[in-house]
Amino acid sequence: MKTRSKTLIIGCGYIGLPLALQLQEKGHEVSGWVRSATTAASLAGHRLHRIITGSVGDPLTWKQAGDDYDLAIHCASSGRGGVEAYQEVFKEGGSLLNRHLAQARRLFVSSTSVYGETKGEIVTEKTLPHPPTMTGKILSMAELDALLSGATVVRSSGIYGPKRGVLFDKFCRGEAVIEGDGSHWMNLIHQRDLVAALVHLITSGAPGEIYNATDDTPVTQLEFYQWCSEFLHQPLPPHGPVNLHRKRGMTSKRVSNAKLRTTGWKPVYPSFREGLAADHAGRL
Repeated sequence: MKTRSKTLIIGCGYIGLPLALQLQEKGHEVSGWVRSATTAASLAGHRLHRIITGSVGDPLTWKQAGDDYDLAIHCASSGRGGVEAYQEVFKEGGSLLNRHLAQARRLFVSSTSVYGETKGEIVTEKTLPHPPTMTGKILSMAELDALLSGATVVRSSGIYGPKRGVLFDKFCRGEAVIEGDGSHWMNLIHQRDLVAALVHLITSGAPGEIYNATDDTPVTQLEFYQWCSEFLHQPLPPHGPVNLHRKRGMTSKRVSNAKLRTTGWKPVYPSFREGLAADHAGRL
């Protein structure tokens, strides 16, 4: 890849912004795409080449964005939206990306929620997706479009990091509940490690391939809260019923990162323990 790559990052937020800053340091001319004018204003101090504002699912905004990019990374989120937001951001936005930037190197950031296993199975990129929810099905269809167009698909597990950690925050607020016996498996990745994986896959990932981006150590919900209890010297949360109405469905699986590791990437934080300890060292 030439040094002064013209790069478009769709979704210049929690993952996209630190990704943009790292690519700038590597000599990329980075343009960022965000949905709102408020978010665009927050990027003003980061010296991005261009800031595009609007829906990634809007053909008119794509005309304004242009097609003169060597690299494009779709790492936008649904903004906590439901089926309509997923359709707009991932299915329609992904389709427009594949159409307008067909000649560019493209990475599409998806989610391990497309795996629907419920019995703690180990899943790899060869495991056929069977998402339990409509949002997961939309994501899976968007993945297929990306793969068929020659993009690289990155399936991220649950993201945590500075100022973000739903389960840890619930524990700190006294709102956490151990669901059932707490035996269902969870998969996590630190913000820093996901950004590093994307930077790495720009040159090391194969077009038309899928890579799971997750840390080395799946964890049960009970193990997670036991660690939080020891780390913060607070009692364990109470047990309660299993929440069967999660937005991404109730699953229990152990996601393997072996394929991504074979490309030369490895996480700085092999489990949530090291990541949360680093992010919250001041609490000790």
